[in-house]
Amino acid sequence: MHTSERTIGSVLVANRGEIARRVFRTCRELGVATVAVHADADADAPHVREADAAVRLPGDAPADTYLRGDLVVRAALAAGADAVHPGYGFLSENAAFARAVQEAGLVWIGPPPEAIGAMASKTRAKELMAEAGVPLLAPVRPEEAGPESFPLLVKAAAGGGGRGMRIVREPAALAEEIGAARAEAAAAFGDGEVFTEPYVERGRHVEVQVLADAHGTVWILGTRDCSLQRRHQKVIEEAPAPFLTAEQCAELHRAAERAARAVGYRGAGTVEFLVAEDGRAYFLEMNTRLQVEHPVTECVYGVDLVALQLRVAEGAALPGAEPPEPGGHAVEARLYAEDPARDWRPQTGRLHRLAVDAGSAFGFGPGGVPGERGVRLDSGVADGELISVHYDPMLAKVIAWAPTRGEAVRALAHALERARVHGPATNRDLLVRSLRHRDFTGGRLDTGFYDRHLAELTAPSGASGRGTDGGTDPAADGAGGVRREVRIAAFAAALADAAARGEAARTVSGRLGGWRNVPSQPQCKRYRVEPDGAECEVRYRPVRGGPPVPEDLPGVRALRAAPGRVELEVDGVRRGFEVAAYGDPAGDPVGDPAGVPTRDTTARTAGGPRGGDGDRVYVDGSPGAHAFTALPRFPDPEDRTEPGSLLAQLPGTVVRVADGLAAGEKVTAGQPLLWLEAMKMEHRVTAPADGVLRDLRVTTGQQVEVGTVLAVVTP
Repeated sequence: MHTSERTIGSVLVANRGEIARRVFRTCRELGVATVAVHADADADAPHVREADAAVRLPGDAPADTYLRGDLVVRAALAAGADAVHPGYGFLSENAAFARAVQEAGLVWIGPPPEAIGAMASKTRAKELMAEAGVPLLAPVRPEEAGPESFPLLVKAAAGGGGRGMRIVREPAALAEEIGAARAEAAAAFGDGEVFTEPYVERGRHVEVQVLADAHGTVWILGTRDCSLQRRHQKVIEEAPAPFLTAEQCAELHRAAERAARAVGYRGAGTVEFLVAEDGRAYFLEMNTRLQVEHPVTECVYGVDLVALQLRVAEGAALPGAEPPEPGGHAVEARLYAEDPARDWRPQTGRLHRLAVDAGSAFGFGPGGVPGERGVRLDSGVADGELISVHYDPMLAKVIAWAPTRGEAVRALAHALERARVHGPATNRDLLVRSLRHRDFTGGRLDTGFYDRHLAELTAPSGASGRGTDGGTDPAADGAGGVRREVRIAAFAAALADAAARGEAARTVSGRLGGWRNVPSQPQCKRYRVEPDGAECEVRYRPVRGGPPVPEDLPGVRALRAAPGRVELEVDGVRRGFEVAAYGDPAGDPVGDPAGVPTRDTTARTAGGPRGGDGDRVYVDGSPGAHAFTALPRFPDPEDRTEPGSLLAQLPGTVVRVADGLAAGEKVTAGQPLLWLEAMKMEHRVTAPADGVLRDLRVTTGQQVEVGTVLAVVTP
């Protein structure tokens, strides 16, 4: 079907954060005006500041703002926009919203509403794909599932992102997990329909990027591997999908094209498959929108998918019967504000600083040529922003591309390791370790990667123990069980703090001067290693006319100390450390490494930051980055919590309390007590040990803040 061409002069992006900024970047290059919408919590967000115009959506919760299609359409008309780009998430796969946009006389930058509707229900989509000859897993009726049917996967028929999804390995647990999946799906998508299908152990998640115009052309832009996932949500993606044969790739390409043509697809979309250990591929679903991981395809093919989306939406044909030839390899890592070691718990608070060396914001490499080395940063946040409880905890995507997979993986790990990430705990260390793990580099990829390796990949960086390769960690020889490299970083933090307090002076000769000569009274500084919780005490002796001497760190010598930079000699090797200190970890920042204020940031002193009691201190240097909280030398003995208290680890809403749960009942370790919803996820709060529920202090629907006592369990 041919459509008449219509020039788009202004685009409203019905989204927020990184994807809104990504679309705006292309619009600016094309000379297209931009309109943002925003909830109250996003009034000063980067995507709002970068748009030519912005319209407020009153409220904070997504249900009152970004999910209100009527308000978004009204905003587009009020701002004089010609078209609406949905981004991903929120209303991007809502057929009714797409129709409403078109009925308002606006251009919908996405597939036809009929195609969205056909793929919106995974059960209906599977029926259509079966008719089109696309291979898929046959669903299993729960009432007919026997012991041989397990493991099974329970999935929400609507929506995605891992919500409403459960793996069930025992028949006895099926009914309960179906009920839980229905409740979560209903809360997330307004549709509690679920279905069950066989769960493929060690399957690979491989997807195919498609792009179609209204003139009968369908481009197949290769494969992506998205197997590394947590909670069924992708963490690391790469293109092309490695370790597939040419025959497997050709089969996936053909199946994806059949899927797109079966629903009269138009625009950018992704057909997702599960590739079993035996090499057979099965259709999972079709995402009728731009994917989060689209940058790896852009880097490999040297195209701008958003620009092509606009071209197709205007009615123009794709520039050729076939896409450009691919080149090189690209890998993307999603940087989340979360703690992987604590059940992937999302984190909130102020992001003081996010910087990636040589990172090009939303860039495509030198000249956009595929296969050239480079690092790309797609981020929706800016320095000084508060990470809100209302939205997904993804801070940024870091993408590296190079002529070969090995080079791209190495470049991405290096860029992440050297990035300055100052703020809430993130999954940065997990990403670096994952990229360097023998199974990842060796191509042993499947969706169970983190089920098998999470413990070793999240081994505390502060405490001593075993290394990520399973062997004894030779660096874990520190006092108090804190690794030597961590204590060296803490020593650098202590020297920077002393310099900021006027106890040290900068020198140009590399020699430290101005230290107090109190050899009988060593200086002492206490830190808590974040997010592990190990405590580290730094003790050093000032020396007249020379550098301070650390205790319990043989082979380490101070060369130079300034408030934001410290140089040490470690085992004969000179190493530099950047040090930044900020105020209360959950509050406003007070300085950056150079003493230069960033957004919402003021330097603590003219000389730069300090690390006073309660300050969060960040030390970046080779071979890695470390975060600390400065502790008082003598802890307050009254600063304690009632024994057995279960505290809220992040602000959220109590969405469920276990049926029949009441004070005085016996509970067992691991027994679910209640569920909190925050940052688009449900978090289960369980009994820490066998005992008695002495007190239940919250009810369903109650809003709680960090540190709120939810319940008290005593032995």
